[in-house]
Amino acid sequence: MASSRAVTNLAFRGLRGHHSPGEFAASVRRAAREIGEQVACDARYIGRVEAGEIRCPNYAYERVFLHMFPGLTLSDLGFAAREAVRGRAARTTAPTVPKPAPPASTAPATPPATPPTPFATPITHHGDTGGISEESDVLRRAFMAGGALVAAAILRPGAAPAAAAPAGQALPLTAVPRPRRVGETEVRAVEAAVRRIRLLDDRHGADGLFQQAAQPLRKAYALLDTGRAARRTIAERLRSGAGELAISVGWLAHDSGRPDEARSHYAEALATARVADDPALEAHAFSNMSFLAKDTGRYREAVRAAEAGRRAARQLSSARLLSLLTLREACGWAQLGDRRNCEQALKQAHALFERGPSDADPEWMSFFGEPELEILEAQCHAALGDWSRAAGHAYRATVVQDPHFARNLALYRAELATGLARAGSLDEAASAGHGVLDLLDQVRSSRIQAKLAAAARMLLPQRRVPEVGAFLERHALTERHALTVRHSL
Repeated sequence: MASSRAVTNLAFRGLRGHHSPGEFAASVRRAAREIGEQVACDARYIGRVEAGEIRCPNYAYERVFLHMFPGLTLSDLGFAAREAVRGRAARTTAPTVPKPAPPASTAPATPPATPPTPFATPITHHGDTGGISEESDVLRRAFMAGGALVAAAILRPGAAPAAAAPAGQALPLTAVPRPRRVGETEVRAVEAAVRRIRLLDDRHGADGLFQQAAQPLRKAYALLDTGRAARRTIAERLRSGAGELAISVGWLAHDSGRPDEARSHYAEALATARVADDPALEAHAFSNMSFLAKDTGRYREAVRAAEAGRRAARQLSSARLLSLLTLREACGWAQLGDRRNCEQALKQAHALFERGPSDADPEWMSFFGEPELEILEAQCHAALGDWSRAAGHAYRATVVQDPHFARNLALYRAELATGLARAGSLDEAASAGHGVLDLLDQVRSSRIQAKLAAAARMLLPQRRVPEVGAFLERHALTERHALTVRHSL
């Protein structure tokens, strides 16, 4: 359970050594498999442990950590004794079966242990006493149930709203007074909202999340406009958190087929970065703006935004961030048909990537590893018409991608299906298409669905090939079902 008195876990940070949080998380998952445990550890979980937000791991993580570091105790790993945190957790952790929340106008019979934040958002993401696999099941059920429950998962994890809001109507939040002074509680709530949105998006895609995620964004900027920060560091974190939240909401708009709204949110984040003189936020905003420009046919803008992002990122000592921005630039050059500049940028991006991760890498870059490197290179080769090379890199991305991140895996398989179809490998393309369909019960992303539909159109003239025909029939059934569901909402 997160605490405003969290103490950095230096012992655990020391055990990570030179590995990035993402790499260390991968080693935790491997160790879990060795002893038959199942944990969905990611870079954010490692970050929360090191920040002291998780005072004691759940039993599954405890077994994994003790397996990884034989001879050490939980105390040696920097954790508190379970007995020291259990009583507090029992008082503050939501029950397994959530109870309806009281109406906003009704005060609870017993005051909460800590005052509610403007987001009604507990900071828990991977709790001290509950496993991520359990939370993932809750979030997935909420996600598949629709927008109102998704909002509850973002804004108040583990609890369902008292009643679903009508379509198109904002979900009401717990009524709280506007704070006169912004402190640690409010800032941590903003930061937690960013992490929770990213968690849901990583697992399920953006569709169904966008409208609800806009609610904490409005509250974050309301704090910026009306709140008075207790300290300068609090004000800086609030600005950075609000900007990151704007980027997260912008990404949800991008992935769910709302490019104009995405552009607006990215511009808001960029303005926040410029006012705050925050190069990390500025580089992040430009990275996403470049990606959006490429996806909407503004290829020179994609190159210029990537170049601007690199200028900001040079202040941060993060080779991985520079690598990503250089890949964004390469994609823009490829779409312009400029092979020389594209290949030069790809070579530079690989060289930067090989420098490895560092402590200067921004938290939001936890998604950027070998799979993303491969898929971005695949997109470059596809834009240049090198379909076999594109398919090879896309295949590599699907092989090395952690299956825990269903959205990315579905995206990579859709890219693979397109590359294989263009290269004339029909059976393999159909098989990759089936792989995407296998994940669509977990993932809602208009962008992925559009990519798969494009692959299906390419395969349509070859529908007499048995494997292709089977895929096309299954895809058509899936599309009709999705259309029926949308019309029923």
